[in-house]
Formats: sequence, C-alpha cells, structure tokens
Amino acid sequence: MEDSGRIIVGLDIGTTKVCTVVGKYETTELKIIGIGTNPSSGLRKGIVINIDQAVDSIKKSIFKAEQMSGIKITNVYAGISGSHIRSYNSTGVIAVKGNEVTEPDIKRVIDGAKAIIIPPDREIIHVIPQEFIVDEQTGIKEPLGMSCIRLEAKVHVVTGVVSNIQNIIKCCQKSNLNVTDIVLQPIASSLAVLTQDEKDIGVCLVDIGGGTTDIAVFLNNSLKHTFILSIGGDHVTNDISVAFRLPYKEAESLKINYGTALIEGEYEDQVIDLQRNFSSKIKQIYKSDLAQVIEPRTEEIFSFVKEELEKLNILGLLGAGIVLTGGSAMLENITDLAENVFKLPVRVGYPINIGGIKDALDNPMYSTAIGLTMYAIENRQEKGDVLATPISGDASFSSIILKMKKWIKEMF
Repeated sequence: MEDSGRIIVGLDIGTTKVCTVVGKYETTELKIIGIGTNPSSGLRKGIVINIDQAVDSIKKSIFKAEQMSGIKITNVYAGISGSHIRSYNSTGVIAVKGNEVTEPDIKRVIDGAKAIIIPPDREIIHVIPQEFIVDEQTGIKEPLGMSCIRLEAKVHVVTGVVSNIQNIIKCCQKSNLNVTDIVLQPIASSLAVLTQDEKDIGVCLVDIGGGTTDIAVFLNNSLKHTFILSIGGDHVTNDISVAFRLPYKEAESLKINYGTALIEGEYEDQVIDLQRNFSSKIKQIYKSDLAQVIEPRTEEIFSFVKEELEKLNILGLLGAGIVLTGGSAMLENITDLAENVFKLPVRVGYPINIGGIKDALDNPMYSTAIGLTMYAIENRQEKGDVLATPISGDASFSSIILKMKKWIKEMF
C-alpha cells in the first residue's frame, strides 16, 4: 500500500502525453522510483475536451508507473495549464497590532492582497508571496517577529476557469485517483530545473509543451509573472505534416529524429530517406527543407514570449537569461535560435536535485511531472511530515478549491 507520508505522485496531464512520476522522499532527498508515460487523448491546448479519452490516457500512464514502482497509486498532485489561466500581481496592507508581526498578521495581509475582483467563472489556484515590506524596508521574505507598524505584502495570484479545473479533477477521480492539489505547470517545472541563483538574478522559464508554451518569470527569488501561450510543439508537427503531406505521427517522428531549429547549418545538403520509415509517396527530403518549416514556427513562439516580456519591462533584468524545458526543448539548435531572438543566454533545463532512476529521467519532457513531486515536498505539512493528504473520492469541488486557496508560507 502507498505510504502517504513518504510517497508522492506527480501527474502531468499534457496535450500530447500523460506522464506519471512516483517519488519517494527520504530525509532530504527525493528519489524517483517509478515513471509511466502514455500518449494523451482528449485534451486540446491543455484543456479537457473529451473526458473518457483523457481518463483512458491517465489510467494507462498510472498503470505503467505502478508497474515500475510497485506502488498502488491513489493520491496525485495534478498539473494544470491552458489558455484559461490568468495571473495577477496584487498588494495588501495592514496595520500591525502590538508592533510585532505575528502569523495572524501575515495571514491577514496575504488575505488582503488576494482580495481581488475576479469573474464568477474563475477560482484562485495559487497565492504566492513575492515579498513583504516592513514599514519602509523592502525585500523582506520572512517578516515574522519583526517590529513594525505597517506591513505590506506583494503576491502573485494565479486563477483558472472553474469548469476547466473541475474537468481535470473529474478525470482524475474517474481514474480512481484522489487529487491532493492542483498546481500550475510552469510553477512545478521551475522547481525541477531552475537553480536558486537563477531565480535570484532573474530568469525566464519557457516550458514548450505539445499544445501550450508555459512561462514563469523569476527575479530576486520571487515569482513575478506567469502566462500561457496557446501554441506549442504540436503546431510545429502540424506544419511538417502539411508541408510534406505526412500523417501526424510520421511528421512527429520526422521532427524528433531529424528536426532542427535553424535553416543554416552544415547539414544543408543532408538527405533524409523516408522510404523505409514513412508511408508517404515522398521518398526523400533535404534536412534544410525540414528546417525551413520548423524554424519559422519555433521563432514565432519565442517572439510571442519576448513580446510579453517586453510588455512587462523585465527582459533586460533577466541576468540568467532563458531556460527552455519541455519535450520540444530537445529540438536540435533550439538554444541558438532562442539566443538569436532574445539576445540573452539560453540553456536547456533538465531535472536536477533528484535521486533514484534519474538517468531514465534525464529529459526536459519530464520536468513538470518531477516538479509536481517537488512541489509536494516544498508545501508539505509541517507536522507529521505528511506529503500527500488525500481528498476523499466524493469530496466536493469547493473543498478542493479551499485547499488550493491556502496560503503557502514559503515556496522558494
């Protein structure tokens, strides 16, 4: 049976794949003991469009992870993404009674900061403290016990459409899983691939999934901004499919095995023989021709990200540059293309600080699922070292939302 105090399961329900990662937390180390991936059906751009198909994909992924880990999975931390996600930065201010900051004071100022007006069809997923201002002293991470008269909190608030959140939870429940928490995917990925130094001097995480590209911006060890683009690796594959008249699966295989993000290169005359691998009537193509399809779409994704960063006036503050992760981050020469667009240093983010079968997980496509297990550890209950407190299968959606709204003392 699953030991809820030590076993954590991250469930990344993506547009192109469902990935389940089983982690075991031992003292100070997270060991990955099982993984299960399965092609995803029933989602489009991160949003559930067919519950039965999504449930089938989840069940197959869970089964594979159970077979590898020997663990019966009942509780999961589920990731969420999609164009419905909206984030805001907000501020709360209170007068401190007794001139010393207490835990109730911190909770009260956080509650004030998250008291923003949102449409009735939305719910708050995360309220993440960025910094506290004690009287006029800025940049305080932990104000507890400090003397002051006025306490101010700056927070990052993430919201999602209620129905889309409900459908993720419903898919899990129909897969005989209890949802311990819902976590925004780029927040999870950031825990798996970013270092504290990068978060401190400024970094933008770009998680390129199948249906969406998820972005998280950090500065001074605080989450400053998150946003989701409704464009991802699937769009590149579709372009290849149309350009060379190939079925989608064959176009995806062509992208993975031969794709490159730059048109110019030493491979300009390299010929790809399709006769043995693909059913198309096309027998050969040049790798440079394939690059002419891939580069414009990939560059478009980066241009959208750059445009958003310029709106925030934060592009010039990213001392650590850009970190790419997600399955599409494995595309050949993608860092070179990104550096051309952003004019910043770029690296590919692989999962770090994990033990167990880490060699098998040395791939950016697993960043979100691994990050979900890390999120569980970061936000574990302080008493009893409980990492996965289950929500009963018949729990109402409102009880899950109440859990999601809990203030988290310190993420980073």
